[in-house]
Amino acid sequence: MVEGFQGLFFLRFLGIFCIDNHVICKEGQFNFFLSIVYSENQLSWTLPIKPWIFSEYRIMWFKSCKMTFVCFNRMKSYRYPWTRLYSTSGTTVDSSEVKTFLALAHRWWDEQGVYAPLHSMNDLRVPFIRDNLLKTVANHQPGKPLSGMKILDVGCGGGLLTEPLGRLGASVIGIDPVAENIETAQRHKSFDPVLDKRIEYRACALEEIVEETAETFDAVIASEVVEHVTDLETFIQCCWQVLKPGASLFITTINKTQLSYALGIVFAEQIAGIVPKGTHTWEKFVSPEMLESILESNGLSVQTVAGMFYNPFSRYWHWSENTSLNYAAHAVKSGAQEHQVPAESVLKEETEELQATASTIAGVREEVKK
Repeated sequence: MVEGFQGLFFLRFLGIFCIDNHVICKEGQFNFFLSIVYSENQLSWTLPIKPWIFSEYRIMWFKSCKMTFVCFNRMKSYRYPWTRLYSTSGTTVDSSEVKTFLALAHRWWDEQGVYAPLHSMNDLRVPFIRDNLLKTVANHQPGKPLSGMKILDVGCGGGLLTEPLGRLGASVIGIDPVAENIETAQRHKSFDPVLDKRIEYRACALEEIVEETAETFDAVIASEVVEHVTDLETFIQCCWQVLKPGASLFITTINKTQLSYALGIVFAEQIAGIVPKGTHTWEKFVSPEMLESILESNGLSVQTVAGMFYNPFSRYWHWSENTSLNYAAHAVKSGAQEHQVPAESVLKEETEELQATASTIAGVREEVKK
């Protein structure tokens, strides 16, 4: 990071002016300035918003060593900072998120539309899933490398990822809580008789099929999903239950960083319109460290975490060593016995083995004496 940045530059595509470490942004009804402070290893943001612009909102300041936020919420939706981020209700589905995706259900297969980044993401996520699954298979059919595998695509939307996996030979079930999304997916796959046989779609949440599909799948895919659920831990537990022992869980999501807020929310949604407004909630983003902790504590061993970067100008995704924006994770379910056997049982088994060994030694000694 450059230290002591000074100067003046103009970014036409953002409508942003920067004068002596202060960025002045004016886009529609947005009228605020963003002060950027560079240090050797840290980028600090300060976002003071003119109070008369949001006069109907209650203004609150949250300060930390890294960032100063101005949070504006209507009083009726005010949430105390110590409130749990994820609910403990019986469903992982957020009804407000459902409404957002319901309005866009007919646009899934428009490759130039709002879901263009997801179409482009297939260039990374399909090989990522395929190559990691093939590590567990000795032989595979040319052209159908995933033949014989059962995959669950959670939050499949219109089937953008489900169909490529089906073309690789896998038997795929795609589920989504938005019935209109499933209708779009059904209609699209009906044009391909081969896919029509390999893919099944259901309008439901993950927790609704846990019992009937326990230890059924060779892989579960949750691509761009975990940042939309209401209870992440419950969601991961459900994934564990439907996976076979030794099977894989694949996740792509957004890191919870200052940069993801600036680019993923402010730029992508509010300024550039790459993503529809209201698609993401920054509080629901999860860091790789937090995700790994939840996965490991629920019997899933993390194998790979890789950064992903989307170029809005070329509309292509690239792998990156930096995970501060998007990233992909691959985890493997531990064996059922390994996950379920408590420490006391393991200690008991070891004690019994030692006792058996001692008895054998004692028997040998008696034979020697005779």
